[in-house]
Amino acid sequence: MLRWSEFAEVRPDMAAGGAGLLYEHGGLGLGFLATVRPDGGPRVHPICPVLAVNLYGFILPGPKLADLRRDGQYALHSETFPPPNHDDGLYITGVVDELEDAPLRSALTEQFLAERSLDAPWPGFEDQALVEFKMDLVLLTLTQPRHGLPAGHTTWRAS
Repeated sequence: MLRWSEFAEVRPDMAAGGAGLLYEHGGLGLGFLATVRPDGGPRVHPICPVLAVNLYGFILPGPKLADLRRDGQYALHSETFPPPNHDDGLYITGVVDELEDAPLRSALTEQFLAERSLDAPWPGFEDQALVEFKMDLVLLTLTQPRHGLPAGHTTWRAS
């Protein structure tokens, strides 16, 4: 598993393309987070990931967080929307680490609020868990050449 910063060193082209898809809507990171339910089935939720040096998320208490605490597996998907002339997509799988780092949480909270043009978090924000997304697979789909990558699917796997 690699952290986003390590992935960006190994595949800066894919990291640039992936960051562009995560943040396609200006300063707001958007994606869909899939987790594994206790019965083995999939569960999908929208999420606003935070891309700083690494890739993070604030996760509300509830089924999604319970899934991640139970086994840590996730898939994260982001794509262009609406797709006027293309349908590019980013797909990442791996495991999360839940973090208890107060200075990091404070910095990421500031970034999260700034990206959304908010002055303060809403009630209950402090109850959200901070996770870091570690990656074992990244699939970047481009319909037009970009970031030094050809059109088509480019896959990276952690060794």
